[in-house]
Amino acid sequence: MAATAYEVRLTQGAESDLQAIYDYVFEHRSPAQADVLLGAVLEVVDTLQRFPDRGVSPRELAALGILDYRQILLPPYRIIYRVIGAVVYVSVIADGRRDMRSLLEQRLLR
Repeated sequence: MAATAYEVRLTQGAESDLQAIYDYVFEHRSPAQADVLLGAVLEVVDTLQRFPDRGVSPRELAALGILDYRQILLPPYRIIYRVIGAVVYVSVIADGRRDMRSLLEQRLLR
């Protein structure tokens, strides 16, 4: 029996995050490393089509009782998403060393 395939969508914020990460790595490391990182992030995101419930609740949100978001890790990056029906919405792609509490408050709780 085949697993249900979910549609995965990146929000505008997640697309901006990914572009900023790519641009930073491109400029400060190399174009090749930026391409490899982009491929790795998209590969992880694509796994959400089959396994959207595999992640855990981000601790910053769980502490507030918000359990409808999940995250998967591609160290040091955190990919934060929410499943609504048969659609997975990727909301944040960010370096986990950032002030995630402020970022999540700004992006998800306003």
